[in-house]
Amino acid sequence: MISFAYPKRFDEPFDTGERIFGQAYLLYASAGAFHLDVEQRSWLLPPHRAALISAGTPIRIRSNAAATSASVLFAPGCVAQPSLPCQVFRVTPLIAEMIQYATRWDAQQAASDQSSQPFLTALAGVVGEAAACVEDLWFPRARTAELDRAVSYTLAHLGDVLSFSDVARAAITSERTLSRRFTEEFSMSWSEFVQRARVVKATERLAMSRDQVVQIAHETGFSSASLFAQAFRQVMGETPTQYRRRLG
Repeated sequence: MISFAYPKRFDEPFDTGERIFGQAYLLYASAGAFHLDVEQRSWLLPPHRAALISAGTPIRIRSNAAATSASVLFAPGCVAQPSLPCQVFRVTPLIAEMIQYATRWDAQQAASDQSSQPFLTALAGVVGEAAACVEDLWFPRARTAELDRAVSYTLAHLGDVLSFSDVARAAITSERTLSRRFTEEFSMSWSEFVQRARVVKATERLAMSRDQVVQIAHETGFSSASLFAQAFRQVMGETPTQYRRRLG
């Protein structure tokens, strides 16, 4: 196996279904936002972020709107093994330029151009370092049917005033059983899940729209901009305004 790369443009929403790559896989969101389902987590990949996925890991890639990506598949041993099956990280201007340059080498071109492998090996080195700083743009995925129903209902109503009793009814189970499911499968309470999911959703809105922060706060279920900023800082380590400013 050799390292190679390719760009791709999606003009409408898409869903790849579950796929498996035999090589370590780098997905860079150059425009638009992607959703990645990897094992027990669902990740958000907003613009100017990349995901490094371990070889042989089942992954489902989705987008709710038009998006543009660049993908790199690294030769075995070329990039450091990620500590997680999927690691989402910030892409520096240098890495972005290197990824875009690498897309000149698809599998056929990489095999015929001797300059391809030294460059892609250098890219693997900087990607491995950057991927060590993982961003918490994820929320857990359910294993049992009742928790899956509860999660689906919760995610569909993040902008509403949610009650646990309504969620339990949608999940067709008791509040006691559902509470236990969240603790056992997610190692967090339902309210903690709601807060994380709202922050991840708000992160996508911050990246994909120019709406005011206070509007995004209310539309993702926060009662005030100050509570939104507090929750956002707990998950992301910075305020919504700081996060948006870094996106440029």
